[in-house]
Amino acid sequence: MTADAQTVIELAGVEKIYRVGTEIVRALRGVSLTIDQNEFVAIMGPSGSGKSTLMNIVGCLDVPTNGKYYLRGTDVSKLSQSKLARIRGRQIGFVFQTFELLARTTALKNVELPLMYSQTRRKRQHAMDALKRVGLEDRATHRPNQLSGGQKQRVAIARALAQEPDIILADEPTGNLDSQTGEEIMEIFDTLHAEGQTIIVVTHEEEIAARCKRVIRLRDGLIASDERTEAVTFVPIQEPARSVGVS
Repeated sequence: MTADAQTVIELAGVEKIYRVGTEIVRALRGVSLTIDQNEFVAIMGPSGSGKSTLMNIVGCLDVPTNGKYYLRGTDVSKLSQSKLARIRGRQIGFVFQTFELLARTTALKNVELPLMYSQTRRKRQHAMDALKRVGLEDRATHRPNQLSGGQKQRVAIARALAQEPDIILADEPTGNLDSQTGEEIMEIFDTLHAEGQTIIVVTHEEEIAARCKRVIRLRDGLIASDERTEAVTFVPIQEPARSVGVS
């Protein structure tokens, strides 16, 4: 690895090639990049650009066909599925558009799930502390069907935080939320970033990318642009007031 000690992620010439029937699909065509500790990065690109493939490789859900991927200095590009699973459990916190919560399980137990096979003591307290960080300690005993969409996503963020991961990887984290609730979720990410957390957001929404400090755009399996920006506050568009009838 050539990057310095502050580098969390380094990709060097990463390619991903799929065979679909007789067709060969080059989803990534030699992507090289580094992401340092405490960066707040958006990954963007149109359908077919390779952003989902890149997300899967960065999240250790898949491995490159060619090239190297270093996570905290460890080459994970050729590891077995069992070793990748251990890395996912210890170093990467996932936040998904569809929340991925267990329906019959309380918020607290959903957050506690990643800790089941860890060496962490006081797992219940760790899970409660994570819920407190997202302002949901008072909903610890509620099940997902008793929570709003924004609350479900807060639980998902707390679950991602429970293992104190090196990175949080968020896939369209506001995609199922209205603009105001999406703003509240991004404010949580702002706070986590200010506290030192490394965050990668995969999104197609320009207003979400504008909240990040760096925007990487993919096209045809290559990095089309990589810009560091000053983050701006997204102000949701105000809809005209509507009268509400009283029944």
